Amino acid sequence: MALARVMSCAVVGLEGSLVEVEVDITRSGLPFMAIVGLPDTAVNESKERVRSAIRNSGGNIPQPSRIIVNLAPADLRKEGPAYDLPIALGMLAATDQIHADLSKTVFLGELSLDGGLRHTNGVLAMVVLAKEQGMKQVYVPAEDAAEAALIEGIEVLPVTTLRQLVMHLNGHPVAAGSIVPYVAQPPTEEESNGHYPVDMSHIKGQEHVKRALEVAAAGGHNCLMSGPPGAGKTLLARCMPTILPSMTGDEMLEVTKIYSIAGMLASNKPLIRQRPFRAPHHTISHAGLVGGGRVPRPGEITLAHRGVLFLDELPEYSSQALETLRQPLEDRIVTITRASGTLTFPANFTLICSMNPCPCGYYGDPVKECTCSNSTISRYQKKISGPLLDRMDISVEVPRVEYEKLSDNRQGETSLAIRARVEAARKRQRERFQEVQGVSCNAEMRPAEIRDYCVLDAAGQSLIKAAMRQLHLSARAYHRILKLSRTIADLAGSGRIEAAHLAEAVQYRPRVSVI
Repeated sequence: MALARVMSCAVVGLEGSLVEVEVDITRSGLPFMAIVGLPDTAVNESKERVRSAIRNSGGNIPQPSRIIVNLAPADLRKEGPAYDLPIALGMLAATDQIHADLSKTVFLGELSLDGGLRHTNGVLAMVVLAKEQGMKQVYVPAEDAAEAALIEGIEVLPVTTLRQLVMHLNGHPVAAGSIVPYVAQPPTEEESNGHYPVDMSHIKGQEHVKRALEVAAAGGHNCLMSGPPGAGKTLLARCMPTILPSMTGDEMLEVTKIYSIAGMLASNKPLIRQRPFRAPHHTISHAGLVGGGRVPRPGEITLAHRGVLFLDELPEYSSQALETLRQPLEDRIVTITRASGTLTFPANFTLICSMNPCPCGYYGDPVKECTCSNSTISRYQKKISGPLLDRMDISVEVPRVEYEKLSDNRQGETSLAIRARVEAARKRQRERFQEVQGVSCNAEMRPAEIRDYCVLDAAGQSLIKAAMRQLHLSARAYHRILKLSRTIADLAGSGRIEAAHLAEAVQYRPRVSVI
């Protein structure tokens, strides 16, 4: 018996970190097994899973034995059951039951008591790290092979059972089938194009709101819809994913890695190809929205990365939750600090919100009378703070739909047609910002890019000056109007911002109701 070393990975936040599993087995001293190196409960419980898996796979651990398992680096907290497989292999290697060079190989996977391998969260992030650290091979549960194979340049080998893997490493034929490198399968047509249960053509009327959402999708702008109950605000928001532009390959991997670590990746869809759409209920906690917990986990704003976060009935959310959105909306990241350290999660999302103008929902409605007092309406609207409202690029009223439009059998413009215009506008933006680091769409422009790409003529300068004076706009609002007008110009195929584009952007600014 001797000391054995096997490589594995840990996930810290959204990134991986190599972990060296050292196993030392001796017959001196009292028999026991200990795991050191800041293991959590799930890692400590692997002692019983590993022993049973080895015994039920035909292996043998000499008794009595003193087993020490060290997970290095020792100052990094280890979580989850992904260390079962490397610990088992380390114990077998330390007792001369495995004869193979494991120095450039990473092993990941949870073991069942019969020696089978189960799904493990965060495989994609771990494989990315293994490749960056120069590893040649990675053995993963067969269920996770399609996810791991998304990363090119490293050999992915799917494993079904511990017995199969041990025989493979020892060079023996395997009755259940040989372990061969997994080859990624091309996506099906449905996976590439997506399938949505709703379409913009299903919505009757509301052409000006559809136009506002088209502008929001084309430039990645935030949007607030206000109107009476039943006007179609929620349906309009749920149609938003149908007109969003396709994700790039890098964006797909970013989003897939987040969902893999969160344990929300569907087994039959290893790569997320459609932009996320997250719609949390208004009772969501602060940690659930922005992320957090004792061990920080990504929240809804990170799960909406590169997609849409929809907040229905906006004033019903807690003030604390809403105010914590202000910094991520500007920086497009969220930083969570705990005593154990600081983690940064991506949060580059488009915020779509809807709200009623008052608690009963009918303030300003031409048909149904509002039953709320002025003080109640004012208190309700003030739940949305000025700084958060200032971060809304587009604010649009959604009025009730008349009977004539509802009963009209003519179909409106489809999401596919709108999406084609959005894709064309995004293509112009990608070409414009291809040399600019950290900017891929108009909403992400910083003051330097606004100065370079949002140049106004004399008529435009006169218009924005008048708007600043009459609407009492802030410097942030000024910049957001320029970015929005740049998107409108892109949709029109114009190389420069004209007065008409600027006028449309100005009319989208949120206006505070005076009660």
